[in-house]
Amino acid sequence: MKAIVVTDQAAGTAGMKLVERPEPQAAINDVVVQVHASGFVPTELAWPSTWTDRLDRDRTPSIPGHELAGVVTALGYGTTGLSVGQRVFGLADWHRDGSLAEYIGIEARNLAPLPGDVDFTVGASLPISGLTAWQGLFQHGHLQAGQSVLAHGAAGAVGSMVTQLARLAGAYVIGTGRAADRQKALDFGAQEFVDLDNDALEDVGGVDLVFDVIGGDIQKRSAGLIRAGGTLVSIVGPAEARPADGSAVDFVVESDRAQLSEIVQRVRDGRLRTNIGNIAILDDAVAAFNPTERRSGKTVIRVRP
Repeated sequence: MKAIVVTDQAAGTAGMKLVERPEPQAAINDVVVQVHASGFVPTELAWPSTWTDRLDRDRTPSIPGHELAGVVTALGYGTTGLSVGQRVFGLADWHRDGSLAEYIGIEARNLAPLPGDVDFTVGASLPISGLTAWQGLFQHGHLQAGQSVLAHGAAGAVGSMVTQLARLAGAYVIGTGRAADRQKALDFGAQEFVDLDNDALEDVGGVDLVFDVIGGDIQKRSAGLIRAGGTLVSIVGPAEARPADGSAVDFVVESDRAQLSEIVQRVRDGRLRTNIGNIAILDDAVAAFNPTERRSGKTVIRVRP
């Protein structure tokens, strides 16, 4: 099968190569999925799990990409809950070969059914950004209707999901980003926008929840805006700053079939929009991940045109 592999951590996305690899076999509780579309997060290439297994042994050449949508082609021993021929989408294990390939072996529990009226490209754009937003807002941030959310990077793949899901939950959302991101953030539902290059972040006043995708100085300044009992939620590692009278949480997104089903249902009924910036085929994936200009939104690879 065709697959994208990485072998050189220092080379970044430029070191990706399209090669032939053996098709995966279905292990216990696994399925094999014929991948129709795949999502990729560039920060994967900085994750230790991309390069080593759970025992810290080298596992290159490894196949990156952890978001996928496709069709089940084989079931491993003991696998239940899915069937051959079923359309699925989900989040692949960090320490195993990923979804930038024609086939993937994946634990069945990491997948959810993909309804027939949702395109594979849309399905592949949802798992990391959708689950990250969902878990950060509701599991870790305990967001309630009527609260206020400061959503950093509101025009990005995660930030646009944070903005939409928070609005759907009845929160007031203030988005941040660069000046060029203002209209896109407002289109995704932010009620205010802060240009981090030119506006004073402190003018926002107090908020109940900060969803941080940036870290550093922005995180430290944001911590000071959190009201008593509020939460700083970070996806960029342990928080360097903590709210004076609140909590700080950092987390790594996990696959969850029920949450995936909730997210895709909101896409089906028009309440949630994906943020896809570019669609490319597998043969062109390396070039797509090394664009010559800045692209907003997620790059999705159509593995089967």
